[in-house]
Amino acid sequence: MRTNTLHTVLTTASLPPSSFRSHAWKDDLLSAAYFSGRLDRVNVLGSDTTGHTGCVNALCWARGGNVLISSGDDTTVRLWRLDAYSEEQDYSFTCDTVIHTGHRANIFNAQMLPHSSRIVTVAGDRQVRVFDHEKAAGHPNDNGETEYYARQAAIRVLKCHQGRVKRIVTEDSPDLFLTVAEDGSVRQHDLRVPHTCSASCPAPLVQLSHELSTLSLSPLTPYQFVIAGASPFGYLFDRRHAGRHYREEWGQPPDSDEVTTCVRRFGRSTRGPHERRGLEHITGSRMASSNGHEVLLSYSSDSVYLYSTKDDPQPSSMATEESSILPPTKRRSSGEPSRERRNDINTELDQERLERDAQMDEDIERIRAESTPSPPGLRPHTLEDADEAENPDTREDDEEEDYDDSEGEPRGDERYAKVPTIMPRSRFSGACNVETVKDVNFLGPRDEFVVSGSDDGNWFMWDKDTGRLHDILEGDGTVVNVIEGHPYLPLVAVSGIDTTVKLFAPTTGPSRFSRLDRADSIITRNAEAATARSELSNLLLYYRLARQLAENGGEGVAQCPLQ
Repeated sequence: MRTNTLHTVLTTASLPPSSFRSHAWKDDLLSAAYFSGRLDRVNVLGSDTTGHTGCVNALCWARGGNVLISSGDDTTVRLWRLDAYSEEQDYSFTCDTVIHTGHRANIFNAQMLPHSSRIVTVAGDRQVRVFDHEKAAGHPNDNGETEYYARQAAIRVLKCHQGRVKRIVTEDSPDLFLTVAEDGSVRQHDLRVPHTCSASCPAPLVQLSHELSTLSLSPLTPYQFVIAGASPFGYLFDRRHAGRHYREEWGQPPDSDEVTTCVRRFGRSTRGPHERRGLEHITGSRMASSNGHEVLLSYSSDSVYLYSTKDDPQPSSMATEESSILPPTKRRSSGEPSRERRNDINTELDQERLERDAQMDEDIERIRAESTPSPPGLRPHTLEDADEAENPDTREDDEEEDYDDSEGEPRGDERYAKVPTIMPRSRFSGACNVETVKDVNFLGPRDEFVVSGSDDGNWFMWDKDTGRLHDILEGDGTVVNVIEGHPYLPLVAVSGIDTTVKLFAPTTGPSRFSRLDRADSIITRNAEAATARSELSNLLLYYRLARQLAENGGEGVAQCPLQ
């Protein structure tokens, strides 16, 4: 696709529907481009001497896809603008704006508010900052970039959160947006209403008892949002307080004591093969923009799960003993690993893990039993019961048990323990999500694909309806964390640990960066890597527990095997 075609698509994207160029027609073209074309890397934004100087944690398309916003560890925001008339390269983007935000820690997310030039950033310094560079005086550089500093472009600094702020969700307004933080809260910010953060912050929409790391909302159902974090469950909240809606849709009245009401939980019938009980964590969530009811959750040390808010709470029919994606269809590529091969790989690894975990739990349980009293300030860690420690075989049965309200089961926030739980429709595995906090996303005009980054530097692309592994693409030298599809073009922006942003689009001929022909070895390597990292985390937990017990003077405490 040449640049003049890009310009035509971009400029006609906002035209009224017609018999010739309707919205559905353009969606069909975009969908066909993803299904029939093999994606390849078409551009790299930044280099060793230009662009970001740290990991790129945030990507956001703005201005109808003409601008790509990026941000990350170097605490700057960069605006990459599409040069639709470039004769040198397709999908040519140049950075023309750099905002030095003044954040004192890594930026985790950046979004442009609709119908405005305002950009919101959130970071590890617990702050939410709002900038409007178009109304500020900048400093033009010889390289074509205009730099703005916080004292010039910042219009608001919000310090309402007490923990690291992780995600922003925009609403259809230049003044309203939501944020979620590790303090367990979700807050709505209204830039039309000034306040002093130290004294009069508005009450949060949600306050949970555990850390939160992800927040998502669909423009089709803006009154609902999904949150998740350090819990085995995701939570669906409804902001409407009209009783008839709740009773008709959810079978329960609204919570009269809260601003919002938790109406559903999203769970699983079993933990992932590399997760430890009590340490489950959901790193990413996404609500489908095409239908408003489908939800993706990405579990650390496990897989990506697809849910629907329309499903009735009931036990999952998903085959929990298999870690493969849904059964392949006739369209399955010859490069995709066989289902039987993946099952054999995971069965062997799971059995080894079960035996090691049983021994580890037995040792930790023994250390804890020999120490009296428990160390002050030690965070409780949920382990197997004593009878399970004596009989490791019971762990295999436990892997099949549902997350229910029985004693010892992880339940997330206790206030919502009795909220009905929806089980997943399907599961997408093969990627490795252990090292960093990875987002998850839909791709395509009708959300036809599910995409996720991986610890091996690749990003995975599955057909949502069939579960077929559509492609594996190399997107980073180390880890891929963020994947964002262009609103109108078959163009995907990818970032991670590298200081650059990679762009992917369908091309003619074989793809240089597709790794689908190596899918078997990649999936095997990812499973082995997840096992190794899980073992390392177990050893660290073992060491910390033994050290804390020893420091508190417990007699008869076993010596840490690492000392």
